[in-house]
Amino acid sequence: MTRPVLLVIAHGSRDPRHAATVHALVRRVRARRPGVRVETGFLEFNLPSVAGKLKSLAAEGVRDVVALPLLLTRAFHAKADIPSVLSEAPARLRIRQAEVLGPSPLLTAALERRLYEAGLSPADKSSTGVVLAAAGSTDPEAIAVIAEIAREWRRTGWCAVRPAFASAASLPRTEEVVSSLRAAGCARVVVAPYFLAPGRLPDRVARGAGGADLLASVLGPSPEVARLLLSRYDEAVTPATAALGA
Repeated sequence: MTRPVLLVIAHGSRDPRHAATVHALVRRVRARRPGVRVETGFLEFNLPSVAGKLKSLAAEGVRDVVALPLLLTRAFHAKADIPSVLSEAPARLRIRQAEVLGPSPLLTAALERRLYEAGLSPADKSSTGVVLAAAGSTDPEAIAVIAEIAREWRRTGWCAVRPAFASAASLPRTEEVVSSLRAAGCARVVVAPYFLAPGRLPDRVARGAGGADLLASVLGPSPEVARLLLSRYDEAVTPATAALGA
């Protein structure tokens, strides 16, 4: 029996690093699950567009698609933009929209991977304050999710974990949280960008991280993120067996 096509839906960006990172992540997902066809569509700025990719799949004779938002929180794009685009898809397609990626323990594992890759030692964890630097949103649900991730991650042994936001819609800013962690007595302060790909907002986080001891890379095509994409795919295809993982 043919497995549904996995259509990874990314936002898109004028920054070429964004699409390059998305494609690298998709390659990793394909390598991890060679029996599943994995395609990519962008909401804006990059090609192929989601609408164009859906038309192309329908023209090939594809019937079943899992549309997976490459998003870390359920904000406007997941609640409005993506359902709107999917509603205009060719009628022959049976489309299931998978859940967004976050929150997930796999994402916090990927955040820690990036911090250790940037030079932090696991032995320093208890004396280190972490700035969880996210995009921000006008959606209170998305902001609450980031705050909860910070609280849960703090319980794994960090000196402190506090959220910061890069967009104009949300406060506090990265530089403000760096200063507050210094004042709280953390021996070192590190910034963990909660972003999947480089771009304008991650660059803003980097500018605000000047007072920190260390700035990690974005999550990118980490093994944990690739595994999470396949987990969300499995949940959409067979919800009763989602606990089996990717």
